[in-house]
Amino acid sequence: MIVVTGATGNVGRPLVGALAEAGEQVTAVSRRTVESSVHVRSHQADLAEPESLRPALDGAKALFLLTSPDFMANGRLGEVMKVVGAAGIQRVVLLSSQGVGTGRHPSDLEDAVTQSGLEWTMLRPGNFNSNTLQWADSVRAERVAAAPFGDVALPAVDPVDIAEVAAVALREPGHAGDIYTLTGPAAISPRQQAAAIGDALGEAVRFVEQTRAEARNRMLGFMPEPVVEATLDVLGVPSPAEQLVSPDVERILGRPPRTFAQWAHQHVAAFR
Repeated sequence: MIVVTGATGNVGRPLVGALAEAGEQVTAVSRRTVESSVHVRSHQADLAEPESLRPALDGAKALFLLTSPDFMANGRLGEVMKVVGAAGIQRVVLLSSQGVGTGRHPSDLEDAVTQSGLEWTMLRPGNFNSNTLQWADSVRAERVAAAPFGDVALPAVDPVDIAEVAAVALREPGHAGDIYTLTGPAAISPRQQAAAIGDALGEAVRFVEQTRAEARNRMLGFMPEPVVEATLDVLGVPSPAEQLVSPDVERILGRPPRTFAQWAHQHVAAFR
């Protein structure tokens, strides 16, 4: 049995699917219920209440741990890890952030896992391709996409690639103590992402560059302020390390990471 937290998200959903397709029994954990199947059972829990997770861990051997931005700001993962350890989980794969490795984000979450005494693997993705779904409404209505730092390029990653790396780390031996930085195959700017969505649609999408203040005000609606500031710093003034393409996706999966253009074509319905 493998437990997947954040099972309804952009990474959790394809991870549950990949594990089930491989024949694994999966417990899909989220704040809302997930559709069950032959290989998947649903469990409603909130990491902010660690005891709510305990029933999902019964009989499980591995755990994919994904925390929300609000939990990152206010949660105490150490308490969650006590419940996890007591349940007999052997392996934990944590969805962390590239910002931990570059010093943008605190290491508290990773520290709680590495100090748990359990076998662990860290996944450190950077910018997600799916972040551009925030443009869906404006692209559908006006064929407009707005973002700050329009010409600053980062190697954004497909969440499905993250999920497939996680599935390998959860199922196969040889990943204990490893830290994987997960990126796409090439750096791409917001302006270029808007153009790629336009190509997928067959219609031009106009890009509008926001100020940092405008972007900050919007992001504060769904992210804690420290996370917003760190994210804007990365988007606006990335370090050389944050602009590098990592070989880890290809090394683990045996294929190159998917391009943003591929992602845009696969998700074009969201923008129509």
